[in-house]
Amino acid sequence: MTSFSDSLTTASGLAEKVAVITGGSRGIGFAAAKELGTLGATVILVGKSPENLQFAVSALIDIGLDVDSICVDVSDNEQVLEKINQHSLAPQADILINSAGVMSEKMAKTLRTSTQEWHRVMGTNLDGTFNLISAIGPQMAGRKSGRIINVSACLGRFSGPGLAGGLAPYRISKTAVNALTKNLAAELGNGSRGVLVDAMCPNHTRTDMGGPDAPRSPEEAADTIVWLATREHNSKTQTGLLWEDRNIVPW
Repeated sequence: MTSFSDSLTTASGLAEKVAVITGGSRGIGFAAAKELGTLGATVILVGKSPENLQFAVSALIDIGLDVDSICVDVSDNEQVLEKINQHSLAPQADILINSAGVMSEKMAKTLRTSTQEWHRVMGTNLDGTFNLISAIGPQMAGRKSGRIINVSACLGRFSGPGLAGGLAPYRISKTAVNALTKNLAAELGNGSRGVLVDAMCPNHTRTDMGGPDAPRSPEEAADTIVWLATREHNSKTQTGLLWEDRNIVPW
């Protein structure tokens, strides 16, 4: 697999960039934060656990990275707007990575899912993605520059392994994230107005959600995120798509 730095024309290109990463205190989000910070970006981790955020920030500071955090539940729209706008750098972020996500209960089929379980999963996976985009996206559109990467899942696709039944709130929330991605990209001219909007599938990864026996490391899963956040943007750049291992896959 190609290294992160190999995808960049200059590794110093992120020196004055700000990246906001939800779910950034652990797993795939943390791996993406570490790589973007290593490439020079100021990284702002977003999460709802003060303890996890403090641990993650300390770990990244210890290796010399420029990092801060925002403690908020991404499903709470009012709190997200307030906390983002109160931060000195987050409102002008150049990169937004929506990595926060939760899994459904194992037996959460459509006809067995409680209202509470439905809203719990949708609140983080879909509403959380929308809330951060609402808080940060308008300024990207206004200055015609930015990258929005939404962490989706292959289980949310209409093709391949997606929507095959079971885990209904999770699968459907990720399908909705895909729709949000494609629709927003179209509204922003599919890259012609300076903002790239994409979704990506990290595949089965060794995280709290994926479990210790999953085949991929968080670093492997984060590769496509970092590539999307740092790739060159020109008239031939494709966006508004679902990516897996830097390749386009069907919705």
